[in-house]
Amino acid sequence: MSLKLVIGNKNYSSWSLRPWLAMTAFHIPFEEIMVPLDTPEFKARVREHSPAGRVPVLIDGEAVVWESIAILEHLAERFPDKAIWPSAAAARAHARSVATEMHGGFGALRREAPMNLWRPVEPRAFPEDTLKDVRALQRRWNEARERFGAGGDFLYGAFSAADAMYAPVATRLRTYAIEVDAVCSAYVEAVHAHPAFIAWKEAALQETHIVEADEVDWPQVKRV
Repeated sequence: MSLKLVIGNKNYSSWSLRPWLAMTAFHIPFEEIMVPLDTPEFKARVREHSPAGRVPVLIDGEAVVWESIAILEHLAERFPDKAIWPSAAAARAHARSVATEMHGGFGALRREAPMNLWRPVEPRAFPEDTLKDVRALQRRWNEARERFGAGGDFLYGAFSAADAMYAPVATRLRTYAIEVDAVCSAYVEAVHAHPAFIAWKEAALQETHIVEADEVDWPQVKRV
């Protein structure tokens, strides 16, 4: 039975990017169902698939899974041969911890720098709580790369669920020209160079639907 993934607009929906990126990177076939964000019918349409009324939603037969990190865990359980999490126990434990931290943390960075893939790379001023999140983010990435990153360009060497969770933040750092250290800068480049992310972004740049709340230059909509 084929999997179905319900997502929001690719330009803006950071939560949707995470499972889509993982499923595409690990060559897990699925049907994509896109529901435009910030429309009157959004919640009703999503609730046709899930009671949560939010994207993303994974439909796997009778199993309905929402929340990005829960979807990633379901996929890891469903496809144990895909190495969605790092294989080494210590690395896997660390990856799950930082992925969960991303799921519930870095609120100021997410609020002040919404994902917007069609915005040109331009800096903007950020309050101290956002810069504090950036510093914390750098510590996590540096620790993962130093302890577990040998053998590849991603947090744990090979691409994993942790990278899927942090990919939207990598786009924010680039979009808003947020300065980070060399290790983190290289990681941002690795995320943007991944074929699955390239495919997502190419589709995002073709979209036309605008979400005002995620356009930090509103009423101007800047597009590359």
